[in-house]
Amino acid sequence: MVKAVALPAEVRPNDTTEAMVQVTVQNGYHINANPPTFPYLIGTELSLQVSPPLSVSFIVYPDPITKTFPFAEKPLAVYEGTATLKVSLKADKSAKPGTQNISGKLRVQACDDQVCYAPGTLALSIPLTIK
Repeated sequence: MVKAVALPAEVRPNDTTEAMVQVTVQNGYHINANPPTFPYLIGTELSLQVSPPLSVSFIVYPDPITKTFPFAEKPLAVYEGTATLKVSLKADKSAKPGTQNISGKLRVQACDDQVCYAPGTLALSIPLTIK
């Protein structure tokens, strides 16, 4: 129902880059936005395992679409189709040239127009080249 793919990124020491994670939701399904409309809904959330000399400055979640569903009393903020998350990665000046993979997990809860399924976690890896 949901797939996540990270696009390769490059960064220079003492600089910042933007890595992209593309989330594809199968037609007929949606996932809750970040932040979700209600606190009891499980929003889409990306967590990354980084260690010095790399750090995550921030993660930008895409603008959601607002949709009405029969099971909700008000419209919900969701992602459908393809949504792109942007990760701001910083390499400090001690970063050594080379390629590495930044491990991550994307927590999602897929729903259709009638029911929400058990939340799941998708493993992903951001290929990062330090120039």
